[in-house]
Amino acid sequence: MNYQLVKEVIELIERFDEKVEAKSYSKDLGGFKRWIYDSEKRLEDLIEEPDWEGKDKGRSPESAINTLIVHMNRYAKNYSKSAIYSSDFSTQEDFIYLINLKAFGAMTKMELIRKNIQDKTVGMQIINRLIKHGWVQQSNSLEDKRSKIILITEKGIEALAQIMEKIRQATKIVTGNLSYPEKLKLIVLLQKLEHFHEPIYSKNLDLPHLVDIAYSQLT
Repeated sequence: MNYQLVKEVIELIERFDEKVEAKSYSKDLGGFKRWIYDSEKRLEDLIEEPDWEGKDKGRSPESAINTLIVHMNRYAKNYSKSAIYSSDFSTQEDFIYLINLKAFGAMTKMELIRKNIQDKTVGMQIINRLIKHGWVQQSNSLEDKRSKIILITEKGIEALAQIMEKIRQATKIVTGNLSYPEKLKLIVLLQKLEHFHEPIYSKNLDLPHLVDIAYSQLT
């Protein structure tokens, strides 16, 4: 159970019960849902164009967003490094690969690599490292003799279990001081970006043509 989520929902209910007048919203689930919806709607209506570094010199919002995303990725990697500091894991990709195998089951090497949005060379290095530790095992694919199926082992599950609490802590830190409604809104925006980029990525386009083809999808 996600106890942090339960805690945040309880805090919302307490705020609703203490600060909202009964004449405005009925003190039941329907009233609570309407209050959350109206609160979010009011927040949207109040949003003004923010400032960002370089805006006064003509820097575009797209440039600011790209920089912020890169920064967030680096912050997240730093927390992950701390989480695995005293473990046998070398990088955050090691445990992310294991988490995917545990969650989604066995898959081919390329399926695992592409699920993590990495190129083949780097992905193979990670998989070989996991095999060396005995955390995953490989076997021939029954559908394609040229492919190898990767499966997490009991040793891999145990290694993952030993660091999962720290990983959960690092994951929560990344979302910082966002409120629960803000987290939901961020998920919606990130999913929208994911739905735009994933089909382009899945085409495995040649790098010389990637930007031109992707840019054409904006219009």
